Amino acid sequence: MTAAIKPGDSCPSITLPVSDGSQTQIPPANGRGLVLFFYPKDNTPGCTTEAKAFSGLKAAFDAKGYDILGVSRDSLASHQKFIEKQALEIPLASDEDGKACEAFGVWVEKKMYGRTFMGIERSTFLIGADGDIKQVWRKVRVKDHAETVLKEI
Repeated sequence: MTAAIKPGDSCPSITLPVSDGSQTQIPPANGRGLVLFFYPKDNTPGCTTEAKAFSGLKAAFDAKGYDILGVSRDSLASHQKFIEKQALEIPLASDEDGKACEAFGVWVEKKMYGRTFMGIERSTFLIGADGDIKQVWRKVRVKDHAETVLKEI
């Protein structure tokens, strides 16, 4: 298990395939900040609500110099269906091998209905243009989360 990432830490360096067919480098080298949110599964209620909220605020994040990237372990094909079905305006990256989840410490043991399993802890990382972690939200509650992140910038 990776040590928990906290504000002030340098962002782990990783490359992921993105829904638009490109590869993205985290942290970005484009002089912009990044809102990196990890979510458990495409087309599930909480994840849909969260992705749509970030999508709806994309212009506001753009204006503040921040890009948004959602990450789950779903395939690029699943991401593409999710984007089309929900009319999302943000890119989604696929972490099928789990390397990004491990690097950011979001692949955790979870319990549901008495069952224990490994899964993604809904988490958001605010990464500055300098590549440093500015803020971390763990065990995210979806309601008003995108607005909270926007206010933090």
